Amino acid sequence: MYVELSDVLWLGFFLAACGYWWQAQGIKQQALQAVKSHCQEMEVQLLDDGIVLRGFWLKKDRTGMLRVWRSYLFEFTSTGEQRYGGRIILLGRHVETVQLDPYRLH
Repeated sequence: MYVELSDVLWLGFFLAACGYWWQAQGIKQQALQAVKSHCQEMEVQLLDDGIVLRGFWLKKDRTGMLRVWRSYLFEFTSTGEQRYGGRIILLGRHVETVQLDPYRLH
C-alpha cells in the first residue's frame, strides 16, 4: 500500500479545516461570555442563550497584523415582552465592541 501526494494534501486540508472550526468554536464561546456579561451590566436579558455568526473577513489590527474580523448577532429583552437586537464584533480574540439596539427601559 502506498500513499499518494494528493491524499496527503487532502488530509492536510481536512485537518486544517477541523483546526479552524475548533478554534472558531472557542472564539464563539468567548464572544457569548462577553455578551452575557454586557447584558448583565446593562440589566437586560439575553434571549435564546446564543449568538449567530453574521459575517467574517480578514482585517488588520492596530499593530498591522492580519486577523479574522467576526460579527455575531443576538437578541435581548429589557421588559420580557419585546425582542431587541444586538451585535458583538471581535478582531481575532479581542472584543472590539458590543452594541445594543435602542430599547425600552423597565
